[in-house]
Amino acid sequence: MVTAAPAGSRSIAEILDEARARLNRLGPLETDTAVRDGAVLIDIRPAAQRAEFGEIPDALIIERNVLEWRLDPRSDARLPFADNYDLAVIITCQEGYTSSLAAAALQNLGLHRATDLAGGFKAWKDAGLPTTAAA
Repeated sequence: MVTAAPAGSRSIAEILDEARARLNRLGPLETDTAVRDGAVLIDIRPAAQRAEFGEIPDALIIERNVLEWRLDPRSDARLPFADNYDLAVIITCQEGYTSSLAAAALQNLGLHRATDLAGGFKAWKDAGLPTTAAA
C-alpha cells in the first residue's frame, strides 16, 4: 500500500533528473579520453559488485559511503590529490545512476568539474574498453 507522499518530498526520479541536469555526463569513449588527459576516474561500487563484474584498470576505488570525505579539499580525511576545487573527477558505478547522485554531491562541495560515466561500468565494458576479469 502506497501512502500519499509528504508535502515537499521529491521522488528519486526527480532527484536524479535534477542531479543530471547539472552534469556534463561523459560516455565511455569520452571518459577514456578524459582519463588519458588527466581526469581521475573513481569507481564507487561496493566490493561485491567489483568482484562479480570486474573493474576498470587504473580507476581509483573509493566506495560511495566515504566519497565526499576523501575528495573535499577542506576535509581532514581527503586524499593527497584532492587539494583543489578544479579537480577533474569522473564517477562510475555499475549502470550510471548512483554515480550521477555522487557527482552532484561533489559539485555541492565545490568540485565544479565533477561528472559521471553515463551507463557506468556496464557501458564501459559494452564499448569494448579494458576491464579486469571478475573474481
